[in-house]
Amino acid sequence: MAFFNKNSKSFIKLISIIYFLQITALNGQLRVGFYSERCHNAESIVSTVVKEASQREPRMPAMLLRLHFHDCFVQGCDGSILIDNVKEAERNAFGHEGLGGFAEIQKAKTQLETQCPAVVSCADIVALAARDAVVLAGGAFYEVETGRRDGRVSDLSFAEQMPDVDDSIEVLKQKFKTKGFTEKDLVILSGAHTIGTTACFFMPKRLHNFTGKSDADPSINPKFLPELRSKCPKNGDVNVRISLDNLSEKKFDDQIMHNIKNGFAVIASDARLYDDNITRAVVNSYLQTEISDLNTSSSFEKDFGLAMVKLGRLEVKTGLLGEIRKVKVKKGR
Repeated sequence: MAFFNKNSKSFIKLISIIYFLQITALNGQLRVGFYSERCHNAESIVSTVVKEASQREPRMPAMLLRLHFHDCFVQGCDGSILIDNVKEAERNAFGHEGLGGFAEIQKAKTQLETQCPAVVSCADIVALAARDAVVLAGGAFYEVETGRRDGRVSDLSFAEQMPDVDDSIEVLKQKFKTKGFTEKDLVILSGAHTIGTTACFFMPKRLHNFTGKSDADPSINPKFLPELRSKCPKNGDVNVRISLDNLSEKKFDDQIMHNIKNGFAVIASDARLYDDNITRAVVNSYLQTEISDLNTSSSFEKDFGLAMVKLGRLEVKTGLLGEIRKVKVKKGR
């Protein structure tokens, strides 16, 4: 008892410090350069893997960009989209059809575990890979905040909140609003469709039965409709892939905004952005060619980077929440 009395102040101080550190960790924040001391090569390792994969598969940048969005929109940016060893995993949801890039995330994770065991989260690898993908496709570089931890739960039912290609603009706006995004964010993040492809699997209603009368979406430019129908004929192969942006499928630019305005959007959800006064105004804001010194493409790329940073903060787990997976997948619920 005498020992305790003699050191009571020091003991209480020690407990206070430990408590403070626990609270600080629990409320940990994302920041640029989170791994600069514990794994200084983390970002370069991910970048190298993405570059090599993109050289082998030209569609890889679009795949990795899409993977990050789908991960973040369901349960936040926690790597839960990667979990695949459960019966009803999140990644098997209808809205996640066609996702790719999983092997590349696994490759980066394996290399990082060799150099920095149990340090870099899968969620951060996905976020970094998405940024590197944008840059490789010609988009602007943006800093990625890191420090996310990985989620432990994967449940297919949680993916019901994902935007659907056939959602109305009202539904799309509501789904994004629920996640804290504005109408401008909706337009900008949809701009990711400036690169990559989609499958005919997502096209039947828009091309062949838009109102239940064997008709097509009237927003499709009449000159474009025959081309889309030839690529995705009624009762055709739903696995055929078509470019989301016919003019610059592999280049990250603002061409998608022109496509939306002129009726050349491929998937219905992109076309719906021109159905609403607010989202239409955002699309048009990137098409102001009457101002000779306005670089609209650079404006879009800058805004896209800002929107991606905002996306990357969505419902993240930091500090003592979640875990750092040692492998890409982990048993979920």
